[in-house]
Amino acid sequence: MMLLSRVADQLYWGARYLERADATARIVRNFTEVILDLPAGVASSWEPLLAIAGSREEFDRSHVRAAENDIIRFLVADRDNLGSVVSSVAHARENLRTTREVLPRAAWQTVNDLYLFTGREPEAGVDRRSRIRFLNQVTEDVQQLDGVLAGSMLRDEAYEIWRLGQSLERADMTTRVLGVRAAALLDAPPDRDLDYDDVQWMGVLRSVTGLQMFQRSTRGPIHGADVVRFLVFEEQFPRSVKGCLARIRVALARLPRSERTMPAADALDAALAGV
Repeated sequence: MMLLSRVADQLYWGARYLERADATARIVRNFTEVILDLPAGVASSWEPLLAIAGSREEFDRSHVRAAENDIIRFLVADRDNLGSVVSSVAHARENLRTTREVLPRAAWQTVNDLYLFTGREPEAGVDRRSRIRFLNQVTEDVQQLDGVLAGSMLRDEAYEIWRLGQSLERADMTTRVLGVRAAALLDAPPDRDLDYDDVQWMGVLRSVTGLQMFQRSTRGPIHGADVVRFLVFEEQFPRSVKGCLARIRVALARLPRSERTMPAADALDAALAGV
């Protein structure tokens, strides 16, 4: 049965918003852990989080300083920031509220529970004492939703549209992480303290839940070039650029009228092959 375009659009954006909430929660959580693990003498800044989120200009329009709590509140709890965790969850719920007939009942319940949780105590995601616990709950709920969909949703157009939105958002966030955090490490001056490079590269991997799988596939010490290669080209890792593109192509191939969009995916695949 072909989906109405309205339902398809809402599923697509519901998937993207939830993936955005999950990715932002992971990145903020990881960045917090990395900075707290660095020795007192090592310089650190919270501003790269704004670059990863692509919201530096928007932040600057409403803030006169870029202190930790200002940045974290903007990315986690600010309802006026469309990319914040709280706002992304709210927009996901609004999109999915009218598409419940194509989702497993447990999936809608998980989304609604997450919406209630993030809306009830958004400041818990800002305070250092409760931040990690709050962000863990967000990522756990999104993982639970993934499990429900993987285990009980029909492999029909609705599922493929969901996967399409999710995979596009994942690829976007992985490239943002690489463009900001990995680029900064690779371009760092040669006289920097190398003792903490491993911590930083581990942080890059953890921000996309890739540390354990990287260690399984790459033996020995962590090198920046290997991390970049893994996050771009390792197709078996679901958050790599190549892995996301593969799932995008599968989803497009199973959707009607894909002949209009598949050439763009083919071009991206060819561009990656030429890197």
